Amino acid sequence: MDDENKLSFNDLGGRKILEQVSKIFYDKVYEHPWLGLYFQEVDQEVIEAQQVDFMSAALGGPKVYLGKLPIPAHKHILITEEIFDLREKLLHEALQEANACSQLIERWQKIDNAFKSKLIKKNLTECEKRFNSDEIIFFPEPKNNKAA
Repeated sequence: MDDENKLSFNDLGGRKILEQVSKIFYDKVYEHPWLGLYFQEVDQEVIEAQQVDFMSAALGGPKVYLGKLPIPAHKHILITEEIFDLREKLLHEALQEANACSQLIERWQKIDNAFKSKLIKKNLTECEKRFNSDEIIFFPEPKNNKAA
């Protein structure tokens, strides 16, 4: 699709659709037996608001995001290909359940994929602390989750 045919932020559904998708998505994440472990210490409403603000700016809406960019924000987390793919699966489900238009889905996935190669790590040695007080975060996949 060329830039001339891209829908505006408001035509994509604006902040309202981003809020719907983020709520559905993070409900799925926090309920997931493996992915939810990574978010135990993070308030769900805060992370939802951060995602909405980030995606708003990335999709041409109001630029109100004040957090860290995805790569420095996640450098202390061992995000494997499997975890990234699981996250993408839950996000795609959330976009579908929120009845997001195909252009929003396509653009959101393109934004996510732009960070993929820098977020995925092969092992713990590729992780870096953001602060001296940081711990490297990694949870092995629970045995009962293998078929999920």
